[in-house]
Amino acid sequence: MHYDTRNKDHGGLPRNPFKAIVTPRPIGWVTTMSAKGEVNLAPYSFFNGITDTPPMVMFSSEGLKDSVVFAEETKEFVCNLATYDLRDQMNATSAPLPRGASEMHAAGLEAAPSRFVKPPRVAASPCALECKWIKTVSFDIEGSEVDRYVVFGHVVGIYIDDRFIENGRLNTAAMKPIARCGYDEYAVVDSVFKMTRPPGGGT
Repeated sequence: MHYDTRNKDHGGLPRNPFKAIVTPRPIGWVTTMSAKGEVNLAPYSFFNGITDTPPMVMFSSEGLKDSVVFAEETKEFVCNLATYDLRDQMNATSAPLPRGASEMHAAGLEAAPSRFVKPPRVAASPCALECKWIKTVSFDIEGSEVDRYVVFGHVVGIYIDDRFIENGRLNTAAMKPIARCGYDEYAVVDSVFKMTRPPGGGT
């Protein structure tokens, strides 16, 4: 099949397959803090690293949600690694709560202090990226404003649980990070394979 996305009928499919094509997508489990000190925790599946030198990440929000507002207020946020063992807690933090209510508390999670930014990290997560806000970008598509916001951050500090460092390398498979697929489906990384890039190839 082949269809025009501007018709918004998904080519006759009952549900939009876009997220099932752009997959798997790493989950940015983002902690932010408001100017009043309110802590928000929410998962974003439109998330990724964009460069490692300097280290930078982005997450995209469908609507002007608390994560975007708080990141802009305090100019800081934390991206926690969502893992298979924390899948239920991660999912619970996607529930809409009133502003100021603690998703961490509602999901039964404990916070741990960050070292370089004020928003805390998820204590049980094996890795966390402490970020300084760079900018937020909104869009105008074909003359219409789109209620979508991309937040960019500079990673100034990285926390790693030492249990997952083996022979000087981070054991990704041992952490079992999860990723978002299409619909209500997720994937877990529990095995990896190696390939050597051609000389001069990218990272």
